[in-house]
Amino acid sequence: MKKILITYWSGTGNTEQMANLVAEGASGDGIEVILKNVSETSTDDVKNADAVALGCPAMGDEVLEESEMEPFVDSISSIVEGKPCVIFGSFGWGDGKWMRDWYEKMEGYKAKLVADEGLMVNGEPAGADEDSCKELGKTLKDSIS
Repeated sequence: MKKILITYWSGTGNTEQMANLVAEGASGDGIEVILKNVSETSTDDVKNADAVALGCPAMGDEVLEESEMEPFVDSISSIVEGKPCVIFGSFGWGDGKWMRDWYEKMEGYKAKLVADEGLMVNGEPAGADEDSCKELGKTLKDSIS
């Protein structure tokens, strides 16, 4: 059975909601979806997954969360090479610089980014944003089916 790991950091719950919606879109067709907070995720979880979704909101001056998420992303730099991957997160200000920087970082790690860019949602996902999150999960699932 193919495995998709969805790991995230969420401060207000918006990115956690996005992670749940990504998981919903990735489910089915014999795929095992593993949904974990980054604090509970190990590098072995990433190694054992066929595809990975990473979620983190914009923090501070449009950066990844610095105490858990950024160190985790750096710790998997050699593991994600060639692995299908998507990134997502919520924001409340700025123009998406954190997501562009993160996408570029993942490209540098040679992750197989299966979406043209990271998915950003302003605030809480609702309506079309919910659909976009589910579609991101489906895109990741389709990359390993």
